[in-house]
Amino acid sequence: MAASQGLRLQLKMHQDASLAPSLAEQVYEHVKAGLFDLALLPGDHFTESDVVSALGVSRTPVRQALQQLAREGFVRVSQRHGWQVCPFDFDRFEQLYDVRIILELAAVERLCQQPGLRVNSMLQELDSLWNVTPEQRLPACREVALLDEEFHCMLVVATGNKELAAMHRDVTEKISIVRRLDFTKQNRVAATYAEHAAILQAILERRGDAAKCLLRTHIEASKAEVRKITIHHLQSARKIGLGQLAWSRRLTE
Repeated sequence: MAASQGLRLQLKMHQDASLAPSLAEQVYEHVKAGLFDLALLPGDHFTESDVVSALGVSRTPVRQALQQLAREGFVRVSQRHGWQVCPFDFDRFEQLYDVRIILELAAVERLCQQPGLRVNSMLQELDSLWNVTPEQRLPACREVALLDEEFHCMLVVATGNKELAAMHRDVTEKISIVRRLDFTKQNRVAATYAEHAAILQAILERRGDAAKCLLRTHIEASKAEVRKITIHHLQSARKIGLGQLAWSRRLTE
């Protein structure tokens, strides 16, 4: 997966550099990863002690991390059980998908107006990753879900508009937990490869209207899948490996 590694490297280079994360930030990222990977399902309860024991840290950074996740709407305080993973708010997800469509359509329009479009290294990287034969495609798995997120983020980053990219990254993170469920189904993975390749071809050929139409249809299909999510679907996704959080990982204070 050299292409995907190169893609991630480019994306990371375009994100703001920061100092080494604090312990609370590490706990925050670790627990959030567990939520996104369905190690904890909507409605599940857990305690600060669970996280303290699993990660080998004190209560203070754990409490700070959980408070941050609560402010972002991922978890909430449960009087009897400590903390609870928030149930899915489907109306909010649909609104976020609508915002995502607006941002990505704006990005495609800007891209199609750029000079030297065919030598844009980010678009070339994306094309090499998604315009592949069926035999080269990844199966339904967590990796392809992450690559899908990076595809859409890179389209926006490639415009060179940092504010647009930051807004899009924020929306992407808020819907990540439901988007990843799309990639537990092989038919959705196959469709994603074909649709990504078609979107890229239209952009590289500066067919802006066609690219925007393809992109809107692609995102609307994913949006429609969100309403089909059930608890059984979530439990099945966890069983096939999306919910494998490395709780055994110890963080160093």
